[in-house]
Amino acid sequence: MPIIIREADVEDAARIVLFNQAMARETEGRELDRKVLTKGVERLLKDPARGRYFVAVKGDEIVGQVMITTEWSDWRNGLVWWLQSVYVSKLHRREGVYRMLHEHVRETARVEKVLGIRLYVERDNLPAQETYRALGMGTSQYLMYEEMWA
Repeated sequence: MPIIIREADVEDAARIVLFNQAMARETEGRELDRKVLTKGVERLLKDPARGRYFVAVKGDEIVGQVMITTEWSDWRNGLVWWLQSVYVSKLHRREGVYRMLHEHVRETARVEKVLGIRLYVERDNLPAQETYRALGMGTSQYLMYEEMWA
């Protein structure tokens, strides 16, 4: 059965919420508040200015996802896309699902004249790092710092 990549819509919210919960559990050992997460996913899906999700669909089932948010680069006078909320169902890993999502995002970004794509990955998530390297991504010269209040 072929895999189709498409932009997500509000009807996909429940599956995206489940995938985000699974990702947080797997990568950080965290349990996300389902009500807050659902509101956040739905808010983004209703307002493309906040970001976009792309989903991989096999038959009637969503088997993978990636969220895109934007960063304005004044130095480069253009947009950079951040890949976030990357997840592929455990049953469909090693089938090229993420590769298809990544290539779709890359091509969409080029068509939309985006300057490049970035992502962050957990330091210990070596399989993900290997995947990103295999797709042509490299480590950045920057370290990421944060200050979170919520």
